[in-house]
Amino acid sequence: MKYGRFNIGIGLLVMAAFMFYGFLLIYLRDFAPDKAAWVASYSIGKHFETRLAHVHGNLFAFLNIGLGFLLLRLGGAADRSRQVVAWLGLTGLLMPLGILGEVYLGLSPVFVLIGALAMTASVIVTGVLTLRHWGDVPGVVA
Repeated sequence: MKYGRFNIGIGLLVMAAFMFYGFLLIYLRDFAPDKAAWVASYSIGKHFETRLAHVHGNLFAFLNIGLGFLLLRLGGAADRSRQVVAWLGLTGLLMPLGILGEVYLGLSPVFVLIGALAMTASVIVTGVLTLRHWGDVPGVVA
């Protein structure tokens, strides 16, 4: 299995979803009938958290795309290591989804913490794998 392919595909789809969510936020800020109330709460409460979800959703989607490309290029690394990184990166998407779950469904912030820790771990492990295995694959410049 090519570890990283799903990170790229899911990352692009999640990025598209959070881009559409950004369009919704623009509508609520500029065009909705109660836009004045929305703007008044711009930096507090649920409004602030929805912006955090939008920003982190796109960031974590982009990180998955980057992780995916790196995993595809780190063929010298053990399959198990690349599989762990791939799953940690995808699990990291729980962070922005967890923020939305808190805002709209009243869910526990545990998903935010799990996602944040998973994404941080995926970046750390990918950094170590890159330092150890970059150039192990023919055609990759060290």
